[in-house]
Amino acid sequence: MSDPQSFDLLVIGGGINGAGIARDAAGRGLRVCLVEKDDLAQHTSSASTKLVHGGLRYLEQRKFRLVRESLIERERLLAIAPHIIWPLRFILPHDAGLRPKWLLRLGLFLYDHIGGRKLLPPSHGVDLRARPHADILQDRLTHGFAYSDCWVEDARLVVLNCIDARERGADIRTRTECTALKRGDRYWTATLRSERGEYTVRAAKVVNAAGPWVDDVLGRAIPGERHANLRLVKGSHLIFPHLFEGDHCYIFQNGDGRIVFAIPYERDFTLVGTTDVLFEGDPSRIDINADEAAYICSAINEYLRVEVSPDQAIASYAGVRPLYENNAASHSTVTRDYVFELDEAGPALLSIFGGKITTYRKLAEHALEKLESPGKGWTAREALPGGDIPADGFEAFVARQSDRWHWLDRATVRRLARAYGTRVEALLGDAHALTDLGEHLGGGLYEAELRYLADAEFARCSEDVLYRRSKLYLHLDQKAQERVARWFDEALQNVRS
Repeated sequence: MSDPQSFDLLVIGGGINGAGIARDAAGRGLRVCLVEKDDLAQHTSSASTKLVHGGLRYLEQRKFRLVRESLIERERLLAIAPHIIWPLRFILPHDAGLRPKWLLRLGLFLYDHIGGRKLLPPSHGVDLRARPHADILQDRLTHGFAYSDCWVEDARLVVLNCIDARERGADIRTRTECTALKRGDRYWTATLRSERGEYTVRAAKVVNAAGPWVDDVLGRAIPGERHANLRLVKGSHLIFPHLFEGDHCYIFQNGDGRIVFAIPYERDFTLVGTTDVLFEGDPSRIDINADEAAYICSAINEYLRVEVSPDQAIASYAGVRPLYENNAASHSTVTRDYVFELDEAGPALLSIFGGKITTYRKLAEHALEKLESPGKGWTAREALPGGDIPADGFEAFVARQSDRWHWLDRATVRRLARAYGTRVEALLGDAHALTDLGEHLGGGLYEAELRYLADAEFARCSEDVLYRRSKLYLHLDQKAQERVARWFDEALQNVRS
């Protein structure tokens, strides 16, 4: 297979599962091509609640293996990407008439111990009559529990996996759709469509990690059969101007058995969600509806002193979870675990259903084992790009960057350190003053950062930057966002000319 358009593995889908598999496979020496019809993480993988967590409520469903694996992965991911993943402290109020105290205490005891927790502090009881909670929560709530989980910049996690995959030899092709798959005796022939037109590549094996479109890809690869393995469940979120002071988060129980998170977000906001609603339609066109917004507001109004309504939200987002259909009665109890379907009636085709961000790395290992790929798992030990933060920790790292780039304001340095970690060096390069960074587009965003994102992080338009590789759309006014769009328009024109 010396032809440059021939690969050992073709990965279809640039969400977290596809990105993780491409990285792991490339690190084992496989010739890998990943294709994504839109931008990396454009759909499900940028529409999460942005948590690396065990899934406390899955204990109630007796999903002990999933929770254990997730908790083990939580600490591994925190270690390899401390710039985009960091600890959060959650407060879980006890509400009379819902889950009893003993059940919450037992669940948190298991949560502390079944995953071999080492890096995060344990759970403990909290007096909600004391500040700051007394000023935030309603009077009936007097007791609760504190426990730990982690935050993740979800879309950046996908991008960093793809950067690392590319640096290990993978071919990452965004805005490239697989429109046909034809199985031969030894290879798959895939028809790909991009801006340059249609062309074909060959691959010995194919991974179908297309998320909400996994059944569609199966239909192209194995026509004539019914493919209906998914239950698409929509999760929606609202973003409010900050609803409470402090860097702690809340997890609220609902009377319907579900839970809703309220999480400090992007310095000035509170992220609230999520919902579990059956979705039917085009997964590329999805938004929160009025009933979901009312549901979220009603849930938090049961707990917070401040009352909110949907019209107070400054932004929202929604995505679909492509869950494996296990015929669960409730959308909130359908399995979040991943399921593989391996078709070996010729060159192998591995389709992936379900999964969650927290377990993506382990899923990738299992996928390559399923495909009998050479080499051993290695991704638990190797930092993601920018994640090789020195042992004295992130805050010390930020302080050193602030000293080095003293002409940049500290808030911008911290944002860059959070986004790029040690690769902030590649972005800022030999700059010695603000004028070396090019045009200032607003909010601490300079032309140098856009150039880095376009050259190193697969960004092709303003939405890629403002909504996925950062959340700067929340901080830049409309004129600034239009300047970013014009920059990309001009950059692409220069490339084409």
